Amino acid sequence: MKNFNHIFPIFCSLQINTNVNELWSVISAPGNLNHVHPFCKINEVIAWEEDNHSDRLVYLSGRTFVRNFQTWEVNEGYSLLIGEENGPQSYVVWNIKKIEKNKSELSITVYPYILSKLPKLLAYIPHQLIVKPKMTTYLNAVLGGIEYFIENRENVPRNHFGTHKWFS
Repeated sequence: MKNFNHIFPIFCSLQINTNVNELWSVISAPGNLNHVHPFCKINEVIAWEEDNHSDRLVYLSGRTFVRNFQTWEVNEGYSLLIGEENGPQSYVVWNIKKIEKNKSELSITVYPYILSKLPKLLAYIPHQLIVKPKMTTYLNAVLGGIEYFIENRENVPRNHFGTHKWFS
């Protein structure tokens, strides 16, 4: 797998009032983004087997990304590559941590492909001014959508946390 160490990671996390098992069942279900993702138009399963997970995410904006899961650790999290089919890929890590019996932390770390071909010094300012703020808003909306789904037992409304220039 490609080395993503040279890319500036973007990290967001949220404590959710649920146990690790329930949180895992929500984030690992086939087609789960249809229920929890505020910018998802449709989330179609490509493969959802014990050691092979991939799906297609069509955003409200029409952008279409494929997620190819790299690791899958029950009740702990997973990692995946995401991007347009046959296009550049971002590396994403989802991690679950138990806080208390019925409180868990879900974190998402993205190593975005955008700007990855630039030298780190040249990429730093556009990363800090554009990519990081936009991705942080996006990730917080995704985390918030998962929390909304768990707390309300209903699908998160589209654009519930506001629109997003890249994905709405």
